[in-house]
Order: sequence, then C-alpha cells, then structure tokens
Amino acid sequence: MMSETTNLPITTPRLSFTQRLARVILRMVNWEATGNFPDLPKYVLVGAHHTSNWDFPLTMLLMFANGVRFNWVGKDSLFRWPLEGLFRRLGGIPVHRGRNANFVSQIVEAFERSTHLIIAIAPEGTRSRVTRWKTGFYHMARGAHVPLVLGFVDYRRRQVGVGPVIYPSEDIEETFAQLRAFYADKTGKYPHKQGQIIASM
Repeated sequence: MMSETTNLPITTPRLSFTQRLARVILRMVNWEATGNFPDLPKYVLVGAHHTSNWDFPLTMLLMFANGVRFNWVGKDSLFRWPLEGLFRRLGGIPVHRGRNANFVSQIVEAFERSTHLIIAIAPEGTRSRVTRWKTGFYHMARGAHVPLVLGFVDYRRRQVGVGPVIYPSEDIEETFAQLRAFYADKTGKYPHKQGQIIASM
C-alpha cells in the first residue's frame, strides 16, 4: 500500500521589526543592501572604502537589515559621553591611540575565547585621506585562523553589502591582490581619500 504524501508550503524566515525598518530606511534614502552574510561562526568583516561619516550609519543599516550582530573597531575619541553607551551597545570596541601596539594580538585572543565572533575593520583606519591600507586586519585573520569577508559601501551604485569570503594566504601580497580585484569597482563617497590596496610601499 502506497502512503499518501502531502506537499508542504515552503516557508521563509519572518523578518523582525528591526530588519523591516532598516530595509525601509534604505529604500527611503535610495540605497540597496546586497549580498548575504556567510553562515560562519567567526570572521573578520572588511569594511571599505571608508571616506565619510555616512559609512557608519549605512553599515549599521546593513547589519540591522540582515539581522546580523557584529563588533566594530573605532578610535577611542568616539567613545565619549553622550554617545559612548550607544556605540558600545552597537558593538563598538574603542582603540586607544598610543596603546594599540598589541591590539592585533588582543583581537586574536578574543577570537580564540569565542565560539561566535565577527569583527568589522576598516583597513583605511580613518575617513581622512590615507596613502594605503593598514594590514592589521590581515594579521588578525591569519593569527586567529579565520576568513575575511569583504564588505563594502559603494556610493556610485548606492549599494552597501557583502561580497565573497577570502581565506588569507601566507603570502600577504597574494591576498591583497584578491582584495584589489574585488574593490576595484567600488567607490567611496570621496574617492580622493581612498587608500591604495597594497601591503607595502
């Protein structure tokens, strides 16, 4: 006797109020969130190009729209009253200038202690004009044995999103060549401030 099968409807996860609100705001300002965050427990999220204060709210909207929680690194001067509490609740980690020589090792240790951790890093380090990317994010990923996930804010296309996953190799130049290829057509709000994607000069 053959058993009767029933076709069940395909269901999709229901978006939270915060996700829906973030997506509405992005549409209202004529921006698009693209790509998907990978289902990985730990990685370094690269954020580029960072040339404007507007990069931060756009990145936060991307985070909320996808229902993803990640930590991000900012200079310690940002973490002052009245915004310190808000920034920390949004995942901010202050970097103290002059005392960050071992910051890479601190992040590596945080990855080792955690079962789930995403750290967002802007390789340019500042929204001001820079000559080249800093390499700390690469050494964090290598030291913690976690991949790089390429995030971006593209003002030419008005897109904020997530691209491919890269597993950094022992050859930093090889890894930076992959980064250059991906970010070649991504444009910051102020292109003249973008740093060169090179590991050495």
